[in-house]
Amino acid sequence: MHSTHLRRQFDLPRKKIVLLLALALAGQGAQAQNRSYERRFMEFYDDKTVHYGFFFALPMTRFNVTHSNGFVNGAAQGDSAIAISSPTTTGFRMGFVMNTRLNNRFDFRVTPTVSIYGRSLDYRFSGGGEKSQLRESTWVEIPLLLKYKSMRRGNTRMYLLGGASFGIESNVRKKENVGLNRERLTTRTTDLSLEYGVGLERWFEFFKFSPELRFSHGLVNLFQPNTSTYSQGVGKLTSHTVAIYLMFE
Repeated sequence: MHSTHLRRQFDLPRKKIVLLLALALAGQGAQAQNRSYERRFMEFYDDKTVHYGFFFALPMTRFNVTHSNGFVNGAAQGDSAIAISSPTTTGFRMGFVMNTRLNNRFDFRVTPTVSIYGRSLDYRFSGGGEKSQLRESTWVEIPLLLKYKSMRRGNTRMYLLGGASFGIESNVRKKENVGLNRERLTTRTTDLSLEYGVGLERWFEFFKFSPELRFSHGLVNLFQPNTSTYSQGVGKLTSHTVAIYLMFE
């Protein structure tokens, strides 16, 4: 009798454990079944060759500064700068997307863009003073990009992209004599940059949303020498930008 009573006591917890495990497995099976039947939005999206869209972006940009030989060798005199740097500033971009499907893995993408920048140089002078030269500008840019995309899984897909971008400053104000302006940093008005990035595509019922992180490295020396005090220590300026894109197609 005593052994039978003990066996019944052990059987009750065992039955409860088995029941809980069965319920847990059934719940996981139901979740897996729901995932397997997830609705694929815009299922035949890739069957179309060309897609259009628009985007907004926040570029974080600055100049890469290469100092002049005189600055590096310590030849600066008088009120010349002893330290020159470019802080990172945030601008704004918007534009359109034209995406052309090449095959199951590659697309060709053109994104005409209007960008507003406020790049600057900070100077520290031998006399102890500090000044900043802000170069505000609006650029029209045309990135040409090759896009590599992964397999679509449900409503999600990753992609990589890379290419080049040509830009021209659109708000140029011509000076009659730039050399007489000793208090202004001048830069060239065209740029060519190398671009690459990574993104995530997410399909919804009526559109595709793609957050993207893109890097840009300027290949052109934007520095335009003049007789300004702010030009004496600078040898080369190139653009450097990291941008967060929000794309809608």
